[in-house]
Amino acid sequence: MERDARLVSTDGHVSPGELAIGVIIGRASEAFDFFVYGIASVIVFPALIFPFADKLTGTLYAFAVFGLAFLARPFGSILFMEVDRRHGRGVKLTIALFLLGGSTAAIAFLPSYESVGVWAVVALVVFRLGQGFALGGAWDGLASLLALNAPEKHRAWYAMLPQLGTPIGFIIASSLFAFFYLNLSAEDFLSWGWRYPFFVAFTINVVALFARLRLIATEEYAELYESRDLTPVSVKELVAKQGNAVLVGAFVPLASFALFHLVTIFPISYIDIFSDRSPGEFLLMQLVGAAVCLVCVLLSGSIADRVGRRTHLGACAIAIAAFSVATPFLLGGGTTGQTTFIMIGFALLGLSHGQSAGAVASNFAGRDRYTGSALTTDLAWLIGAGFAPLVALGATSRFGLAAVGIYLLSGAVCTLIALRVNRRMRLRAV
Repeated sequence: MERDARLVSTDGHVSPGELAIGVIIGRASEAFDFFVYGIASVIVFPALIFPFADKLTGTLYAFAVFGLAFLARPFGSILFMEVDRRHGRGVKLTIALFLLGGSTAAIAFLPSYESVGVWAVVALVVFRLGQGFALGGAWDGLASLLALNAPEKHRAWYAMLPQLGTPIGFIIASSLFAFFYLNLSAEDFLSWGWRYPFFVAFTINVVALFARLRLIATEEYAELYESRDLTPVSVKELVAKQGNAVLVGAFVPLASFALFHLVTIFPISYIDIFSDRSPGEFLLMQLVGAAVCLVCVLLSGSIADRVGRRTHLGACAIAIAAFSVATPFLLGGGTTGQTTFIMIGFALLGLSHGQSAGAVASNFAGRDRYTGSALTTDLAWLIGAGFAPLVALGATSRFGLAAVGIYLLSGAVCTLIALRVNRRMRLRAV
C-alpha cells in the first residue's frame, strides 16, 4: 500500500491543504470507530451482550468495557513507537489502522450472549482493547507538522483543522445508527441492523490509511519530519526529562475532554433509560448539534489566533463551568431543555476541543514534541473522557443529574488550575 501511495503522490510537494485533508480524514475515521462503539454501548450491547442484567446495569457494564480502550491506548502508543523507530512510520500506520478497522469490523460478527454465553462478553472486551491499542499506534504527528508549518499569525487556525474530524466522525456514525434504528423493527435492528455501521468502519479506515500513506510516501514529508525533529524518542527518557510537562499537559484540556462524552454518548443512555423519548429521534437531534460543533471548531481557530490559545481555553473552561450549573436543569427539563443542552453543549465542545490538541503539543519542543504530545493526549483522554459515561450514568442513577454537573465542573476547574501551573512552568523555563 505504501508503494501504491507513492505512485499516486504528486511531484513530492506537500501543501498545507493536502496535509489538512489527510489529517481530517484520519481523525474522522478514528472518531467514527469510537463513536459507533459508544452508541452501540447504549442501544445494542445491553440487550445483546448483557441480557442477564436490567437495562441500567447492562448499560453500566457496556460503559465499563467502553473505558477499557482508553486504558489500552497508552500501551499501544509505547509499543508502536518502537515499531516506528525500527521499521518506519508507514509500517506502523499500516499495522495500527488495519488493527483499528479490523477490531471495529469484527464487532459486526459478534454473537449474542444467548448463543455463546460469557464468550460474547470476552469477545467484546478483546475487540474493544484492540481498538484502544490500535488508536495509540495511529498517532502520526501530522497535526503537529501542520501546526508547525503554519504562518505565525495563524497557528491556532491550523491547529484546529485536525479537530474537524471529531464532529464529522460523529455525524457519520449517528446518521447510520439513526437510519437503521428508525427504519427497522426492534427485532431486525438487534438481529442485523446494528452491524452495518461496524462493517463500514473497515472501509473508512482503509481510505484513511491510504490518505496518510500518500503523504508519508513523499520526499518532502520525510524532510519536514527530519527538520522538525518529529521522530519518536524513548518514553523513559521523555518521562525523566519532561514528566511534569506530560502530567500538567494532560489536565490542560480536561474541561473539553470531560464534556466530550457527556454530550455525545452519555445523553443517549439517559434518554434511553430515564425518559420516554426514542434514542433514534434523539440521535437526529444530536446530528444538528454535531453540525453546530463543526462550525464552532472552525470559529475556535479564528478566536484563538486573536486572543491567544491559552486565553481561549481558559474562557472555554469558565463557560463550561457555568454550563455545568445549568446541566441538571436542562437534561431534566424535558424535550426543550434537552435540546438546549445538546446545542449549547456541542457548541462549547467545538470551541474548546478545537484548540485542545494544539495546547497539548505546544508544551513540547524539538525532538520531544512527537512522543510528548502522544503520551500527554493518551493520559488526558484516560483521565477526562475514558470512563466519563460510566461515572456519569452511575452517579446519576444514585444521586441524580446534579452529579453530572459536578463532574463537568471538576473538569473545568482542573483546566483552569493546569493552565495557571503551565504558565508558571513556561515562565521559569524562560
